[in-house]
Amino acid sequence: MTDRAPQPGTADPLGLQGVVPPTVTAFEPDGSLDPAATAAHARFVVDRGAAGVFPLGTNGEFPLVSAAEREQVVAAVAEEVAGEVPVIAGVGAPSTRETVQNAQAAVEAGADGVVVVTPYYYPIDETAALTHYRRVLAAVDVPTYVYHIPSKTGNELSLETLRKLAEAGIAGVKDSSKDVPWLGQAIDENPELTFLAGSDSLLFPGLQVGCTGMVSAVANVVPELVVDLYEAYDAGDRERARERQSTVYEIRDALKRGPYMAGVKTALSLRADAPDVGPLREPLRGMDETDREQLAADLDALGVI
Repeated sequence: MTDRAPQPGTADPLGLQGVVPPTVTAFEPDGSLDPAATAAHARFVVDRGAAGVFPLGTNGEFPLVSAAEREQVVAAVAEEVAGEVPVIAGVGAPSTRETVQNAQAAVEAGADGVVVVTPYYYPIDETAALTHYRRVLAAVDVPTYVYHIPSKTGNELSLETLRKLAEAGIAGVKDSSKDVPWLGQAIDENPELTFLAGSDSLLFPGLQVGCTGMVSAVANVVPELVVDLYEAYDAGDRERARERQSTVYEIRDALKRGPYMAGVKTALSLRADAPDVGPLREPLRGMDETDREQLAADLDALGVI
């Protein structure tokens, strides 16, 4: 039970709260999957206070892995940390058929819940969105969470659609819209759902409007910092939580240096106690030496490495 942080929704059997990092998918230098290092990263964040793990989110490079590799990722992470913390696996795909198959495979591999990103590429209306999520809900008997990230999917869920999804049986929402008014209204109108703040820019504000936890990319690199933010808030120390959010802003800015998505894995390679998670999978690419050196200097100045 938390002290002063918002409580999970009654529709969420897993009771998600606290820090749930979107863990990385590790690759070998040749680009092949590295399940052992993937599991090691999940262990890294859990040992530093993460309350759950979310493999195969954006940081997990989910659009770049095959269906078989997805199952390997979930199995490796579940074998490592399931039973200690909830494992909620990303299963989203553009098609409903593939999403359902991914969800069933994730459950078979040991996932405690599934996270379904709104279908992407093709624009969809409310009827299509409701049908999509209902198909997943009917296919698996584990909590199902909506991943709302319209900037990447091109499909935004209205508050009315979310209300209908709540009636259909979703357990919660991981919101990365960065639309605070939408998030605040969604929480007010659906108190039975669990809401997770999905942007490092809104960890402290997310708690303020009613999120029970946070899916933080920064927590992939410095989980102890984000855990301290949450614990400070839960203990009623708003000033300390706000200070930790300010540090998260600085780390977030540093990680955004260079090519898209390069910051987290580069930063992990700079932490002596972090597992070697290898490169990004192409077409994503890593930092050049200049950006790597500057990131190292930034993180050193912030006391991260």
